[in-house]
Amino acid sequence: MNAAVKPEQLIADVDHAHLDALEEEAIFILREVAASFERPALLFSGGKDSCVVLRLAEKAFKMKNAAHPSGYSGSLPFPLVHIDTGHNFPEVITFRDQRVADMGERLIVGHLEDSMAKGTIRLAHPLESRNGHQTVTLLETIEEHKFDALIGGARRDEEKARAKERIFSHRDSFGQWQPKEQRPELWTLFNTRIRPGEHFRCFPISNWTELDVWLYIARENIPLPPMYYAHERQVIRRKGLLVPLTDVTPPEAGETVETVQVRFRTVGDMTCTCPVESPAANASEVVAETLTVTVSERGATRMDDRTSEASMEKRKKEGYF
Repeated sequence: MNAAVKPEQLIADVDHAHLDALEEEAIFILREVAASFERPALLFSGGKDSCVVLRLAEKAFKMKNAAHPSGYSGSLPFPLVHIDTGHNFPEVITFRDQRVADMGERLIVGHLEDSMAKGTIRLAHPLESRNGHQTVTLLETIEEHKFDALIGGARRDEEKARAKERIFSHRDSFGQWQPKEQRPELWTLFNTRIRPGEHFRCFPISNWTELDVWLYIARENIPLPPMYYAHERQVIRRKGLLVPLTDVTPPEAGETVETVQVRFRTVGDMTCTCPVESPAANASEVVAETLTVTVSERGATRMDDRTSEASMEKRKKEGYF
């Protein structure tokens, strides 16, 4: 009989040829965006998918330079954009700012609290999740800076609504997504024509999976916020999820606060993003763990996607990421 082999022992022998193909496709898409639009921008939240897209953008438009703090010299042909809810994890914001500083790139931050001050966003109560309200601030930021294309890190394996997306996803003059009116994409030919006020969302890693992302992070040694790896954190067990203990997610009556070794599979608004129990302390260990999971990252970690099966599609039609 063959001896049992642990998954982590197989990682070094994985054929990465498919990563090369995915990388080539993504770089091609990024260059198509830069060539097709006048005012594109790259959405950068500090999350793992946006970190991968940022590395791909560096490869597409910069020169490799070991002496540079980021490893690449030159400038991207578009700015970075982040929509800050005010409830982001502090570790992510710290990482975001340091990464942008190392690269020497321009970061545009749309603050949800500015939209609240203008009255375009009104919360039902102070601790309401701000995640869904990002749409308003995003559309206001697009209008203010006249962006005609936004590059994002969405993947088709994340969620049912994501799977309906085209790589070049058209948005109408109201910033809305109409899934039945998306344009065909045959032979890597993209119809990028837009009318005034319309824009595109462009997704270079649409065809990647969560496993592909982690394999690429491990191969390229891409820096991430430390919360993506195993650490101890105070959590509350609620509705099958581990809710992180924060100022905006306090324990409810009768709930117990525990200290658990966890990591985050995705990061977002503190009010709706949960970690999972995990001992994975580096990218290779996360790869081995990802090989065995049976629940998607959003299904396992996002409270806001559990309201209904159509919750993400509804938000995307309104202009969400």
